[in-house]
Amino acid sequence: MMKARIHQRPKSSMQSGKAKVGQWLLDYEPAEAKRLDPLTGWAGSGDTSAQVRLAFDDLDSAVAYATAKGIDYDVVRLGANPLKLQAYADNFK
Repeated sequence: MMKARIHQRPKSSMQSGKAKVGQWLLDYEPAEAKRLDPLTGWAGSGDTSAQVRLAFDDLDSAVAYATAKGIDYDVVRLGANPLKLQAYADNFK
């Protein structure tokens, strides 16, 4: 049985905008451990479900999809933002 994690997309630290912040993502948990390729030294596995990431507009849609497809899921909610946002001018008050 497949296992998935449903969580909100975090805000990008590279931009100040809030595009795609409200989206919910469904990521599959890896079904097998990664192993080291002796020739290249890269880590990989035969599990291709780890490459799939589905985006939904709200939590209900993500849960409905997982339920309809028979996927076990865990919902991970973001905590409160511990950072205090301030303007650059606040440094000189």
